[in-house]
Amino acid sequence: MIEPTTELELSEAVRDAVGPLSIRGGNTRGMAPAAGDPLSVARVSGISLYEPGALTIVAGAGTPLSEIEDALKQEGQMLPFEPMDHRPMLGTDGTPTIGGVVAANVSGPRRLRAGGCRDSLIGVRFVDGRGVALKNGGRVMKNVTGYDLVKLLSGSYGTLGVLSEVSFKLLPKHDATGVVSLHGLSLSDGVAAMAAALGSPYEVSGAAMTPGVDDGAGSVVRLRLEGFENSVAYRGAQLQGVLKKFGAADMAMGGEEDWRAVRDVDAFADKTCIWKIAIKASDVPQMLETGIWPNFGCDALLDWGGGLIWVGCDEAQLAAISDDPIEGAARLHAALQSYMQVVGGHATLVKGPVALKSRVPVFQPEATPLVGLATGLRAQFDPRGILNPGIMG
Repeated sequence: MIEPTTELELSEAVRDAVGPLSIRGGNTRGMAPAAGDPLSVARVSGISLYEPGALTIVAGAGTPLSEIEDALKQEGQMLPFEPMDHRPMLGTDGTPTIGGVVAANVSGPRRLRAGGCRDSLIGVRFVDGRGVALKNGGRVMKNVTGYDLVKLLSGSYGTLGVLSEVSFKLLPKHDATGVVSLHGLSLSDGVAAMAAALGSPYEVSGAAMTPGVDDGAGSVVRLRLEGFENSVAYRGAQLQGVLKKFGAADMAMGGEEDWRAVRDVDAFADKTCIWKIAIKASDVPQMLETGIWPNFGCDALLDWGGGLIWVGCDEAQLAAISDDPIEGAARLHAALQSYMQVVGGHATLVKGPVALKSRVPVFQPEATPLVGLATGLRAQFDPRGILNPGIMG
């Protein structure tokens, strides 16, 4: 294991590499296998600048996410994009790092209001595949000129460069949380209810749904409101009026733990295979009700108003598809990715056996024009092809 402690040591490690490198942070995700010598940035760590008055923070890529969140909590601030913790869902150990959050563009339920990780990222320092340290953006907002490498590095999974430092804009932490809930809705009505809530003026910061097993039986739609307590109570009452055409809506203050469970997809902790699907919310009912559920006995959870779907199968559900569970998972994977090609979405295999990941593409295959663009970018930033080869095709 190569474990640099500074950006200079990181540059030297990449420059002197004689073969592929497998870039690692806190070892909490491991979505796709990467060949090569392990290179950990966990020791390139520490908060180097925190200015609460300017709502900005700068930290080494290996800084534990918990260290960032603890520092912000003391000042009543937060990362706007609510990064999820993959450990409950994936059953992994390790410590989530802020660099890993950026590399995977990890975002939680608040994304639909505050944007994703890359929208809060204002600066990066990284080492490219030649071992050259580069920077883009900085430590204040609105400082990017030329190519916006800040956005490019976010979600690149270490294939364009190894992050050494990241800078974020922050938000004040809310005083109170309220949840408006609807029960027993069909999938179509649930998606419509979330759309109505998000289209209202009442600043909904989370919209999730657990579909029912039989025409809405047991389904729950949760809509989150955040802010000052009186404001949350008032907006909740008004939102109940907006949603009355879908049935009686309940309103309760609190619910932070419920939203943590939504964020971390706790309900899928026992699933053998899990897919993350980005899709237009309006396409969700047809995809699940006519394409997936009749042919594959899987479970689904909706977040981001239906724009994010988690699909999961346990061993018994896979066995019902095929006598060979890997074959059953491969069929479901192919069906999901084929449907995404039709509607323009993305299906990513987040969790699955190594035998499955070695058989199918973990990420949605890119359209031909994007393949050329991605190949050109990787050739520019990693001409030797040593950074996490094979992860993203």
